[in-house]
Amino acid sequence: METNGVVTKTTPHLAILPTPGMGHLIPLAELAKWLVAHHDFTLTFITLASSASKAQSAFLAALPPSISSVALPPVPLDDLPPDARVETIMSVSAARSVPALRDVLRDLQSSTNLVAFLTDLFGADTFDAPKQLGIPHYMFFPSNLLLLSLFFHLPTLDATTTCEYRDLPGPLELPGCVPVPGPDLLHPIQDRSNECYKWIVHHGRRYREAEGILVNTFDAIEPGAAKILREKEPGRPPVYPIGPLVQTGSPPGMDGSECLRWLDMQPHGSVLFVSFGSGGTLLRAQLVELALGLEMSGQRFLWVVRSPSDSGETSGSYFSAQSKGDPFAFLPEGFVSRTKDRGLVVPSWAPQVEVLAHGATAGFLMHCGWNSTLESVVNGVPMIAWPLYAEQRQNAVMLVEGVKAALRPKEGEDGLIGREEIARVAKELMEGEEGKRVRSRVKELQEAAIKGLQDDGLAYKTLTEVAQKWKGSNPV
Repeated sequence: METNGVVTKTTPHLAILPTPGMGHLIPLAELAKWLVAHHDFTLTFITLASSASKAQSAFLAALPPSISSVALPPVPLDDLPPDARVETIMSVSAARSVPALRDVLRDLQSSTNLVAFLTDLFGADTFDAPKQLGIPHYMFFPSNLLLLSLFFHLPTLDATTTCEYRDLPGPLELPGCVPVPGPDLLHPIQDRSNECYKWIVHHGRRYREAEGILVNTFDAIEPGAAKILREKEPGRPPVYPIGPLVQTGSPPGMDGSECLRWLDMQPHGSVLFVSFGSGGTLLRAQLVELALGLEMSGQRFLWVVRSPSDSGETSGSYFSAQSKGDPFAFLPEGFVSRTKDRGLVVPSWAPQVEVLAHGATAGFLMHCGWNSTLESVVNGVPMIAWPLYAEQRQNAVMLVEGVKAALRPKEGEDGLIGREEIARVAKELMEGEEGKRVRSRVKELQEAAIKGLQDDGLAYKTLTEVAQKWKGSNPV
């Protein structure tokens, strides 16, 4: 409890270990703020050395005083191959940090009323530390129930199939989920010989050791999966859909006023926002096609442009939100001047939350990252699905085929999306009949998302149930 603002030993305290990436940290921070505001928790974020960055440090420093942070010491990673995938690096970092994590948790046990430990996505091996100390251990899943279902099912799939998943004879049908064609399944499992694949299967097994899994999704966007996963099943931890937890405001030190001033001058509901998240980059040829497609569409647009990936990997800047070099140098000659009356191109970053909330914004061409998807839905903005990496291709299938909240452009035989197709789908979203249907569907989801987090809403009740469990009393 707090007495005149002083935290006492009986105040419930939660330890959170996010695996690297601002996309993991942001929803966890929103959860932390909710627990402070509604249940008087104090919290400690425990960060891995591999996630250290100025952006992360500034973000953590700006959190309320009830939320502190501590950094774990670096662990050796020099034995990993130079081409190790980011998921492997995160998994190894987490596993090797267990001894240091155990020391931090032991200190928190003696100095606070530590009621539970929470990690996310690639942190399942860190369960070993709270287990050794008798601390309840939970998983926070920053994506959706479709991906969680795949994680649960993957060990069985691994044992019962031998082909690459892109060669499966038909779509993968998980209980309550939209069927997903093999090539659209989670990117890190598409090469079964890669060490990264073995880690994903390993996490799928260890998820079952959690005492509960909190998922940043809500029932209305995945009703079939939510109905099945909310039911108790022997050998599977309880699943708690507690979303949508989305970022509020811009990160500290970032100034998005130019974008917002420009939007203020645009007609209501006229602008297509184009952004591929903090980790997504396009190939050089695709960047040119996108520019020319936006120009051909005749639509107003606000485009966050990043330098193209040199290596052919579209997730090369995962740990850094800053673009390498000058992205404007890669745009078609004269593009910016030709489109200046109806388009704004900004390098690397825009205040996405504020842009999506702005009345001028009427569509979002995006990478199907789950945080961005939820931000778009909460603001009632329909989407064009352009997935790049991670689970984004299966998110696109869900959003287009299952949820019907997005349109998806078709790739050409060369793997690129051509300028004519980009112009067509942009115009359709902003002006066409399909666009109207998608817009109406997103408004329905927006209402359900907002209602769910109100005092009598399903997500609010689910979150309260978890908080009460952590505090050791009966759920209300």
